[in-house]
Amino acid sequence: MTAAGRGAYRPSMDRRGFLLGSLGALVVPLAGEAQQVGKVYRIGLFHVGLDHIPPSLDGLREGLKTLGYDSGTASVSMVSSVMEGKNIRLDWRNLADEAAAHETAREFVRQRVDLIVAFENQTARAVKAASSEIPVVFLHVTDPVADGFVKSLARPGGNQTGMSGYRDLTSKHLELFKELVPRLRRILVLIDPDDPVAPRLMKEARDAATALRFQLVEREARTQPDLERVFASLKRGEVEAVFPVSQILQAKFTSLLIRLAAEKRLPLWTHRKEWVEQGALFSYAPDYLAVGREAAGYIDKILKGAKPGVLPVEQMSRLVLVINLKTAKALGLTIPASLLARADRLIEQ
Repeated sequence: MTAAGRGAYRPSMDRRGFLLGSLGALVVPLAGEAQQVGKVYRIGLFHVGLDHIPPSLDGLREGLKTLGYDSGTASVSMVSSVMEGKNIRLDWRNLADEAAAHETAREFVRQRVDLIVAFENQTARAVKAASSEIPVVFLHVTDPVADGFVKSLARPGGNQTGMSGYRDLTSKHLELFKELVPRLRRILVLIDPDDPVAPRLMKEARDAATALRFQLVEREARTQPDLERVFASLKRGEVEAVFPVSQILQAKFTSLLIRLAAEKRLPLWTHRKEWVEQGALFSYAPDYLAVGREAAGYIDKILKGAKPGVLPVEQMSRLVLVINLKTAKALGLTIPASLLARADRLIEQ
């Protein structure tokens, strides 16, 4: 091999040029990396129920912020919003019905979002039908095992995990109704016949009614006109309270039910405290703001590489009893002292 081939001595100017060239080669990529914007994760979030925004959405944003995800300062609209910050983009959709949820789930899949957040059963069913690959975090579904979203709570398998509702609460809600309204004998039970969860919950309601010596006056309804017809058909004294069993009816029509029940001077149970603030008699349910904060942890783990199928499903945070004393007074009810002492919150104005 020649001296040149072995890398012979070069004049000092050549050495400086070589070193400068080498440094330049190093500096350019580093500068390029510094100019690159970090990954912005794309999250699709959807819910059915145009008369409200689930409070867990605010909790979710708070939880993500605590974990270092900036979703910007944009507020959430009742129908749709895009909330984007330096490292996460939240595409929020609030939908009229389950058919719209199926279309939105397919849209999220076409957009190849990094993760989907499904609020309640209707959206969880929609995304299950749309994709078995994109990670899904569900919030406050009724029973994810019975509903086929996961194989088990401990090891979900598949692409879904998240926060489960409490099972067997129907009987507890009816027990509380009896304590709040001691004279209660006949309850209007509202069922959406298209709700696949309703038969299971109705069995719980019938078993509880037998034990509590209630008569359930069962009526079916799918739409707002259906519910208005049911209430219009009620004869004076035919029922003494209102209990919407179907989660679909709870999600879509609670504000309507509050109005209709008030017009008939009937106490109404509802599934979260925000509705009690608006006039329902009581709720016994999780703190949904806290649920959202807890669900943010799932999103963080999945975005960092964890598989949904190995993240155990958790039950929602502790149950909170909220009673509206103003509504009770308007209905001529005297709330027992034992319940006043047990309540987590009493609404007086």
